[in-house]
Parts: sequence; C-alpha cells; structure tokens
Amino acid sequence: MPDALIVGATGLIGRAVIERFGSNPVTVLARREVEGLAAQQKPLVAPPERWADIIAAEKPAVLICCLGTTIRQAGSQAAFRAVDHDLVLAAARGARAGGTPHMISVSSVGAAAKSGNFYLRTKGETEDDLRALGFDRLDLIRPGLLRGDRPGPQRLGEGIATIAAPLTDALLHGSFRRYRSISGATVAAAIVALAGQGGSGVHIHENDAIRALAD
Repeated sequence: MPDALIVGATGLIGRAVIERFGSNPVTVLARREVEGLAAQQKPLVAPPERWADIIAAEKPAVLICCLGTTIRQAGSQAAFRAVDHDLVLAAARGARAGGTPHMISVSSVGAAAKSGNFYLRTKGETEDDLRALGFDRLDLIRPGLLRGDRPGPQRLGEGIATIAAPLTDALLHGSFRRYRSISGATVAAAIVALAGQGGSGVHIHENDAIRALAD
C-alpha cells in the first residue's frame, strides 16, 4: 500500500476509510484531533488554510479526499462551496505541488458542472477543476444516498430517505441503479482498494463499480 494522506477524516466515509486501512500506515490531516487512530496512523492537526502547504511537504503517494458538507450544515451556499470546492481544490493543489501522482476524491451521483442544482453543479465544477490539475491518476467516487452512522444529529430528509431506501432501491433499475443507496463502509472499502492500484487516467466510479471494487 503506497503512502496515503486523507482529508475529511471525521465524516462518515473518512472514518470508515481510516478503519479500513487497518495496519497500513496513513496520514490523517484534520482541523481538530481525530480520536481512535491506530499507532501506525499519523495525525496532523492544522487549520484548513495551512493544509495545502502541509500536504505539499508530506508528499503523499495518494491523496484521499472525503471532504463534504451540506448547505444546511455550512449555513449558506457560499460556505458550502468554500468546503466542497475551494478546500478540496486547495488540498489537491498542495498535493500536486508536492508531486503526488494519484488523488481519490468523493463526489456525488449526478455531479455535473452544468446542473441546475447548486449542490450538484458545485460537485461537477470541483470534478472539472480536479481534472485540470493533471494528476497521473484521478479517481472520482460518485455514491448514491449514503447509509451509516454519521457524527452529529441525523438530518430529517436523510433519515426519511434511509428508512425508505429498501423500497426505493428495489425500484431503481438500469441507468437509475446509480441512485440506489450505498453504505459508507462499502465506499471506504472501494477507496482503499483504489489506493493500492496503479495506472493512469481519470476514472469515475458509481454505485455498481464501487461495490465491485469493495468485494
């Protein structure tokens, strides 16, 4: 397993990625201390405005980005974009400055720069800007509704969607399968599998591909 650095370690997928790394070393960069790290997992705590320089100095072989929030959590569209676009790009630019060849970034199903939906448009613009940085390999993870225990109170809409997921998943077939729910642990397993892969190019992974990687 190549040296990896993860940002966004305190969310549903980030925590699952750290757990999935097991005995493999990984550097965890966060704005506050992350509890429960294993001895071989290196913690770095710094404000986000320093992350790009720290990542560049660390020179990881793989940057794993699990950053993500919601407009409700962030408080405004501008604050949401500051995390899901600006901070993601800052981390990626730091990685490129340090010579990192491979980035894995969690996006969203339906991400598209020309979407009429602000959330999906921001995700799509972030994907496009990551492509432009010229990583040797870029893996874009586009899961559907995420299932799992999130830190903090559960959002009402997500709670209802999660309860309804078994029914709605059964109704989604063909090209709509990408919108089925998926567990954060499955996404994390796919990310760790991708971290150990070589190769080049830009690769988009939606639900079925994510599950295949996790198996």
